[in-house]
Amino acid sequence: MGSKFDTISIETVKTKRDKNRFIKMVWPLYKDYPNWVPPLLLDRRMILDTKNNPFYRHAEIELFLAYRNSEIVGRIAAIINHNHNSFHEENIGFFGFFESMNDQDVASALIDKAKEWLRGKGVDAIRGPVNPSTNDDIGVLIDGFDKTPAIMMPYNPEYYDSLMTGSGLQKVKDLHSYYVEEDQVMSGKLPRVMEKLKQRESFNIRQLNMKDFKAELQRIKTVYNNAWSKNWGFVPMTDEEFDHLADSLKQIVDPRIVLFAEKDNQPIGFALSVPDINQILIHNKKGRLIPGAIRLLLNKKKINFVRIIVLGVTLQYQRSSAGALLFYETAVRGIENGYYHGEAGWVLENNVMMNRAAEFLNAKRYKTYRLYEAPL
Repeated sequence: MGSKFDTISIETVKTKRDKNRFIKMVWPLYKDYPNWVPPLLLDRRMILDTKNNPFYRHAEIELFLAYRNSEIVGRIAAIINHNHNSFHEENIGFFGFFESMNDQDVASALIDKAKEWLRGKGVDAIRGPVNPSTNDDIGVLIDGFDKTPAIMMPYNPEYYDSLMTGSGLQKVKDLHSYYVEEDQVMSGKLPRVMEKLKQRESFNIRQLNMKDFKAELQRIKTVYNNAWSKNWGFVPMTDEEFDHLADSLKQIVDPRIVLFAEKDNQPIGFALSVPDINQILIHNKKGRLIPGAIRLLLNKKKINFVRIIVLGVTLQYQRSSAGALLFYETAVRGIENGYYHGEAGWVLENNVMMNRAAEFLNAKRYKTYRLYEAPL
């Protein structure tokens, strides 16, 4: 904590050097956190690249750094996602990429600056953190600090929840992640029950066909934009955004654990899972590993943890067993291919069907992430 003689200033990121400081300020902040996974510098630069990241075709962002006596002590981004406001008929702004030392004055100054910028844009409320949208990593971790984050999931100190509420923000939604392991999935009557469900409803579960990747991607887009259309906070991705995400994940994807659910040869659901490369990146302390080298490392260092990033079923079949079958088949096929445990998430706290499916499959809720909001 600073003394009463310290001064906190919030400065707008204007130069390339400023942006590098914005990205790299997390290293000293997390140096004593053994479960923190250093981000890839190149990946962070791509996410914040307003010229080449297609998200910014329909969004605005402003970055800010907090200084105390010339030392960087925090950061934040203020974001307006015009597609979100159009899709949800809202007039809301977001904040993201929040980091702060354990100092309420610093955190409040940062959030006040984001509020000020958003207020100047004429929006009615602030929500976050999203980095930079709900299609990326979001929320403040509020439990499960003793475990490393899975790929594309946030990690933060325990005091962040207190900083949020101390800055006038209130919880708007919790998100859950579930832990799945071999003994849970293969226990008791569950395998027999799931096989009966699959036969009764005539669902076919198949893996991603990499030889037909372009067409498969289109099938995923169609299911995704239908299946999630009623979810709180969901915003359809543009074709450019979808292709951008696919390009970034293609180098690490294992097609054996990317699954489609089909009915009468038509896709009605899918589950996108990827090997948890954070098992590698946690040892990459400087974040300088280039993404193209990850595939080589995947072949040399066995990863045994997987994350189910998204799993969904089209609206027509959301009350069927298709979601549970995708969840179960992902776990079974993961185990068959050396992924003996994994994480499924995130799931909205009020998504009754998906939370029930996870519990039915003996998954254990082991992490919670929180989103906050305040009127402007």
